[in-house]
Amino acid sequence: MRRDNFFWISYSDLMTSLFFIMMVLFVVTIGYLQHQKNATEKQLAKIQELQAAVQQLPSEYFEYQPLYKRFKLKEQIQFPLGKSEIPARFRPYLVNVGKAIFRLVYTMSNDPEFRELDIKYLIVIEGMASKDNYPLNFELSYKRALSLYNLWRMEGIVFDPAYCEVQISGSGIRGIREYSGADEYKNQQFLIHIIPKMGQITENE
Repeated sequence: MRRDNFFWISYSDLMTSLFFIMMVLFVVTIGYLQHQKNATEKQLAKIQELQAAVQQLPSEYFEYQPLYKRFKLKEQIQFPLGKSEIPARFRPYLVNVGKAIFRLVYTMSNDPEFRELDIKYLIVIEGMASKDNYPLNFELSYKRALSLYNLWRMEGIVFDPAYCEVQISGSGIRGIREYSGADEYKNQQFLIHIIPKMGQITENE
């Protein structure tokens, strides 16, 4: 009889302990989910701040296109058919564009408000081509983007890979195209995309 009583007392204690453990796990889970919710809200707020900061590009060089959710150079950079070399008349303007982007990225990377977020930037130079009879439009569009990259480097505009990556791409006759019909030739240009990439948010933020 004593052995039976001892068994049931132990079983009761065991069930009580298991119930207590389940309660603790439940509380911990609720706390974790609440923490994740708060972190997500903070991350969203920081992303919105970053987007607003990126939009501080000088209006003399850039204009925002809400329809395409991208920035566009104000001046129409036009390449001759089948050519990838930047015409001389556009070079001073494009050098100033590169300096403006460099200042923006450098300033944001050293801003105390964003420094702790481990922000990296991706700059994509996208070359484009028009729909014509040229057989190598994809290769040509890449060379157009490369010509801008080389121009910037020749002018000392070099982005620090520690916080900014530059990618050169050519979309040929694909991608989001703004012109068609009689204006199709205007697609012989390039676009510049600035994409901030944010790291993890810590408890102190």
